[in-house]
Amino acid sequence: MLYREAGQYKSTYRGDQAIFPIAQDRFGLFVLLAVAFVAVPLVANEYWLRSILVPFLVYSLAALGLNILTGYAGQVSLGSAGFMAVGAFAAYNLAIRLDLPFYVYLPLAGLITAAVGIVFGLPSLRIKGFYLVVTTLAAHFFIEWIFTKVPWFTNYTPSGVISAPTMVLAGIVLDSPMERYLVTLVIVALLTLAAKNMVRSAIGRAWMAVRDMDVAAEIIGIPMLKTKLLAFAISSFYLGIAGALWAFVYLGAVDAQAFDLARAFQILFMIIIGGLGSILGSFLGAGFIVLLPIAITNLAALFGGAIHANTLANLEHVVFGSLIVIFLIVEPYGLARLWQIGKEKLRLWPFPH
Repeated sequence: MLYREAGQYKSTYRGDQAIFPIAQDRFGLFVLLAVAFVAVPLVANEYWLRSILVPFLVYSLAALGLNILTGYAGQVSLGSAGFMAVGAFAAYNLAIRLDLPFYVYLPLAGLITAAVGIVFGLPSLRIKGFYLVVTTLAAHFFIEWIFTKVPWFTNYTPSGVISAPTMVLAGIVLDSPMERYLVTLVIVALLTLAAKNMVRSAIGRAWMAVRDMDVAAEIIGIPMLKTKLLAFAISSFYLGIAGALWAFVYLGAVDAQAFDLARAFQILFMIIIGGLGSILGSFLGAGFIVLLPIAITNLAALFGGAIHANTLANLEHVVFGSLIVIFLIVEPYGLARLWQIGKEKLRLWPFPH
């Protein structure tokens, strides 16, 4: 926050500590929340709620979890889909076997996933880079195998695909798309606020120090064990919550195949395109991943069905791959950086700096 004194602008400590120190950002956030909580419930139809908005929110939460680990702490992982599966199956078993309510088994599923993330994060204390990627990839395959081959986790269902139990919150059965959207929106908003404060705290600064140069961070007294394992735990917690929401709110079923390796790459693409080390980038990347297939399908409809469905699917992969290469070369910080540049230019308009 700035104030004028003797012809100069000075900042206050309280203003610098604000989550959104710029007035335009605070106004934009207010408008965004008003649209999400008020306008969308009034105008959105069932298709938008069930097929676009709910997947977008869950994807954003999953991308946020991976961004904490990879974007802020610098620990590259391909185990995000596996941790989502842990959250989904943990929530299912807590709900079925212990008959816990929704608001109890959901955070417990996140905590169980955090514990699993700590176990698979232990190798990060000795290895990094490509070797850590391989380790997290092995973790993904191990998690997928155990949920597929051990029938206890699926309550001995022969097919391995189990229906998610009914979600009840304060006596209200969360069955309609509107109710599920609002519950997901509240959860994502609260966890986003927590992540925003976390990355601004001493924990976030320690993560970024380890990401930029872990040797120097250790020299200045940052504990590697605590910092890295905390990043794995919090990232896995977010991914576990996202996995439970994906199974309970979106799919209505718990299936290990819904959290395959393609899902892990999809979440990684979100933070690359959206922006590594950016809360906003997680949402921009998720929105891009959700809306791009819809945009390609609508564009193909202009040709009267002349483009085959398989061609459309391949075109989607080509566009994804091309954009990842472009962003890594031209703008490594993704859409979030482009948004920041555009916002800065808009603030200076019509007087360019």
